[in-house]
Amino acid sequence: MGDFSASLPHRQGQGPGRTATTPARPRTGFARHYAALDLGTNNCRLLIARPQGDGFAVVDAFSRIVRLGEGLASSGRLSDAAIDRTLAALRVCADKLSRRNVALARSVATEACRRASNGAEFIARVRSETGIQLHIISAEEEARLAVLGCHVLLEPGDGPALVFDIGGGSTELVLIDTTATVPTVLDWHSAPWGVVSLTESVAVAEGAAGRAATYERMRALVRESFAPFAQRLPRGAGEHRLLGTSGTVTTLASVHLGLDRYDRAAVDGLIAPAHAMRDVSNSLAHMSPAERAALPCIGRERADLVVAGCAILETILDLWPAERIGVADRGIREGILRRLMAAGR
Repeated sequence: MGDFSASLPHRQGQGPGRTATTPARPRTGFARHYAALDLGTNNCRLLIARPQGDGFAVVDAFSRIVRLGEGLASSGRLSDAAIDRTLAALRVCADKLSRRNVALARSVATEACRRASNGAEFIARVRSETGIQLHIISAEEEARLAVLGCHVLLEPGDGPALVFDIGGGSTELVLIDTTATVPTVLDWHSAPWGVVSLTESVAVAEGAAGRAATYERMRALVRESFAPFAQRLPRGAGEHRLLGTSGTVTTLASVHLGLDRYDRAAVDGLIAPAHAMRDVSNSLAHMSPAERAALPCIGRERADLVVAGCAILETILDLWPAERIGVADRGIREGILRRLMAAGR
């Protein structure tokens, strides 16, 4: 993959007549704003920001669980209900974009739209009904953007580090070299299991024994999908550094901290003991759905999906046995913003 700071094409904008390669002229007296929209298999997330020093200051944000990929594993298509939920969220995003002085925007879609037979049809409908032009990015670009958005949170150290992004429809694993000023991607892997796709592909058995068997089946599927990457990983890499970005890792970190409600300031940049995150994962996997739903930072929306996330996280720890896990509440959107701001200077 090479240096992930290398330029990538910016072909999409926030609506008709606005593309990333033809920025709008900022109105006099207004700060220049940039927008990044990430439509995943499970979430729709928007970030609007303005440059500030070497980074940026968030002006507006939006996040909603839409489950765009619900039912995709069995049907191969985005369902009408999922499309309707997602369009409702994208209309909110379009309204926010229209009310901000956005000079440059990029909107991307990931695994659900890559996999769905009606993905292109959905993209066209989004453009027609909301004015947002989504671009379906490759798994490789998704991995690059996630790393670009969160790598600054890696612990200092020697040797390669592993960054992972557990999504709704896939999981990206990226091995990076941090010895240079700008980290370099050494290798990457995209597995077809995310919290939605894995949940829908493994039948959930009832009772304590059934839940344990379900969890082991999930772990086995993920382990198999990681096998090609596992064979390529360096041996004797010294201290294993690990950084995760996703709803799974931030949710598990919140449970580990015992938070009554999600607190980004407490979670983003947290370094958690790996054994503690394993303990949380095992505990959640063996709870009933009602018990998981009762936990403040999980709730009903995540109660059924978090077990798959736990299975993926534990399998990553088997693959790359770090003593600690860095937690990032940042990723693709932040990576997009950094690219846009660099291009807009």
